[in-house]
Amino acid sequence: MRLWPHELRLFLRQRIALPALLLMAVLSGASVWAGLAEVARQHEVIARIQPRQASDEAAIAAWAGKEGDAGNAAYYTFHATWDAPSSLAFAALGMRDVAPFVLRVRALPIEGQINESENYNAELALPGRFDWAFVLTYLAPLLLIALLHDLFSGEREAGRAVLLDVMAQSPRGLWFRRIVLRAGLLLLALVLPFIVGAALSGTGAAATALIAGIAAAYFLFWIALCLVVGRMKLGSLANAASLAVVWLAITPVLPGLALLAINHAIPVQQGVELTLAQREAVHGGWDKPKDATMQAFLRDYPEWKDKAAFKGGFHWKWYFAFHYLGDRSVANKVKAYRSGLEARDAWTRRIGVVLPSVGVQVAIHRLARTDLGAQLAYQDRIRAFHAALRHFYYRYIFNEIPFRTEDFAKSPRWQGRSGEGPAA
Repeated sequence: MRLWPHELRLFLRQRIALPALLLMAVLSGASVWAGLAEVARQHEVIARIQPRQASDEAAIAAWAGKEGDAGNAAYYTFHATWDAPSSLAFAALGMRDVAPFVLRVRALPIEGQINESENYNAELALPGRFDWAFVLTYLAPLLLIALLHDLFSGEREAGRAVLLDVMAQSPRGLWFRRIVLRAGLLLLALVLPFIVGAALSGTGAAATALIAGIAAAYFLFWIALCLVVGRMKLGSLANAASLAVVWLAITPVLPGLALLAINHAIPVQQGVELTLAQREAVHGGWDKPKDATMQAFLRDYPEWKDKAAFKGGFHWKWYFAFHYLGDRSVANKVKAYRSGLEARDAWTRRIGVVLPSVGVQVAIHRLARTDLGAQLAYQDRIRAFHAALRHFYYRYIFNEIPFRTEDFAKSPRWQGRSGEGPAA
């Protein structure tokens, strides 16, 4: 054990040692701070939207409740939905950086409201926002290369390699200590700020340990690459250049090419195109025969068959019927759109098995619930909530029950925690 402090002193005397460790700590700390700040901002936005929702609803209730027209209440009232970040989101923001985490919806066609914002397929494979996952995936390997590229070649070039092998009680033990100290201290400089951030955000010990384990496994991969190149008995400069080329290939280049190949192989219709198609179907509903519209609606909602009749040119029954049919007209396109996104995501995960840089980000985004799957789950909850809203207003519209001020408080309320459905 006395050899470890001696190796530590030798390592710290190297000109690159302290700057590399300090830079790693600064980068990791800055990314954690930036992630915590962004998560705090998102929590603030979510907290701010709720009193605004109550204020807007009260303003609408003040005039719509007097008239008692349920159609006005359904048409003008926005209902806030939100997807709160997980305790690990600070480490890997993922889709939360490009997809909405707050969405106010009405009882009008939902697909246009959801798909006005695109769902991009990650960006899991390309450099994204500066967060802790980015530092781990892209920057930490460079600093590890800086510390390990001359592990063997540096001693050879200094003429100490043979002497070290002769004098060392165990040559393998000597190199093991040097590798562990260099990589271990760098890993510690990376992980300690993350642990502090995890504690501040309320992340559980198991999740924190799992992320740290992923980081350690990623370090082992790069250590192995450095050792393989180091054993080729090239010069230190050649080692550094070779490892830099490997880093360039494994982290930005191959994942980027893979992403382009996936997107080319699995074409996906843009979300804005779905929105336009849905709006065209809704606008076309004005010109279709009312009887045909109501018959098509009643095939899905036969419970309103005896209440569907109305007099006059316009009625909210017909209006909300053809709006519902607008959503239904793009159902197959929405399904294909989602299937395409999920297929792209599945191939990204497969590529992650081959390319560690992609695999690490896929794993961390999954644990942080900031991946495509989490975003699609949020959309599913919005659709369920929207269906509850429609059914709530249908009871008043088809039964022609006056909708008074006190009825606004009876509408479904969004449940903020993942996994909870709409409140009836």
